[in-house]
Amino acid sequence: MKVLLNIPLLNKVIFKKINEKLSNAFGGNFHEIVIGGAALNPDVERFLRRIKFKYTVGYGMTECGPLISYSGWRTNPMGSCGKVINYLEMKIDSSDPYSEVGEILVRGENVMMGYYKNPEATQKALDNGWLHTGDLGVYDSKGFIYIKGRSKSMILGPSGQNIYPEEIEARLNNIPFVQESLVIEQKGKLIGLIYPDYESVQQQGIDPDKLEPVLEHHRLEVNKHLPQYSQIAKLVVHNQEFEKTPKKSIKRFKYQYSDN
Repeated sequence: MKVLLNIPLLNKVIFKKINEKLSNAFGGNFHEIVIGGAALNPDVERFLRRIKFKYTVGYGMTECGPLISYSGWRTNPMGSCGKVINYLEMKIDSSDPYSEVGEILVRGENVMMGYYKNPEATQKALDNGWLHTGDLGVYDSKGFIYIKGRSKSMILGPSGQNIYPEEIEARLNNIPFVQESLVIEQKGKLIGLIYPDYESVQQQGIDPDKLEPVLEHHRLEVNKHLPQYSQIAKLVVHNQEFEKTPKKSIKRFKYQYSDN
């Protein structure tokens, strides 16, 4: 299949067939598939574009009732979650929102009045009508938004660099035998916690107790694509699924190791 996909014209035929099968899985008769709730893996997105699948990525949160940004599948750029909707104002809290990452703030008629019977949380979230989303991002000259991660999960690098663990985890999740991953800081170094795909491990006849040496090779490969300050120092096998919130986000605070 890899050989065939590198043959011009023939690869277009294969991509079209894959597109048809994937589209039929969603019923076939649709305008587009809108993806949201979590970051779309860049490798997955590149593949969807190669097969010309009709998808786009939106961004929202319950506190905004719930949509913040959207753009159709024909116009939305790779890696973007669209443009802010026309009944919302948006700004990015940075000195240069086109290149310097900052928190995304929104204000408009669909923003909540506050958290029910929780004035303290409301005061933290709302500032003169502006909602602090907790998401970090930039936008381009055309207004397309690019989310980099959550402010709560951002890690400060050794020389003050901003490290977004979600970007690293997207690469780790593409490693063979990895079901899901979590990047944390431990004693000034980045550690990748790996929950293995045990079904795949078993199919390949690998002893689960000897999985870490297998993953070490892949760690070195991943690091080749990362800046020096955000490279993974070690991969550690985590034998249980990570604890998650009701919307299936990993509870990061549960796995932050102390430096002591």
